[in-house]
Amino acid sequence: METYNLNPQNKEKECDKLKQILRNNKYDISIRNKFNNIGNKLKYDSRKTKWAKFTYIRKETKFITKLFKNTTLKIAFTTKDSIRNLLYIQYKHTQNKFDKCGVYQLPCPDCNKKYIEPTDRPFHVRFQEHFRDYKYENNKFKFAQHLLDNEHSTGPMQNITDIVHTTSKGRMLYTMGKFYVYKETKINNQMNDKWTVRPNIIFETLVQKDTKTAHTTPQQAGHPHTA
Repeated sequence: METYNLNPQNKEKECDKLKQILRNNKYDISIRNKFNNIGNKLKYDSRKTKWAKFTYIRKETKFITKLFKNTTLKIAFTTKDSIRNLLYIQYKHTQNKFDKCGVYQLPCPDCNKKYIEPTDRPFHVRFQEHFRDYKYENNKFKFAQHLLDNEHSTGPMQNITDIVHTTSKGRMLYTMGKFYVYKETKINNQMNDKWTVRPNIIFETLVQKDTKTAHTTPQQAGHPHTA
């Protein structure tokens, strides 16, 4: 009955009918008040409720959320200091750079020619594979082949592994790897297979820009001369 749009007079008539029905069926007429309360609750709950998330920052958050107490907007509290985030931040800062993946290069300690390669595995794993190839003279990889053929020396990972670019597995990883191989090929400084490097107008433009920047004097770049 509470859900119908009745004027006070008709509503009173319906109430009298309901009381009479309760009496005829030997029910306590006070039960009608319980139905009335349920109807009011359903009427309130029928309003459309929306939810909003607030990052909890102590008393400031409580003050703001109190403004929405008697509205249909419900507040859910969130926090950035979750265990997951705290552990991830700690891991991010403590992670060794050689545990990551991306593009790396191995300069020869004797002639400084470079082996460049993209990898979606940790850098230290790839270095160990190159080192075993050199140690057991397998000549599987170009780096070990160069060292063995020219009787050049090697060194520890920290000394001869340069991390050029860190990124996850995907097209960007292999595009960056091709670019750095192309760049070293232009100056005849790579020990990869140079015959596999194809002309690339985008790479060429980037290499030329880097070359011009490297040879720009402070005066040409607009910087004041410093003694």
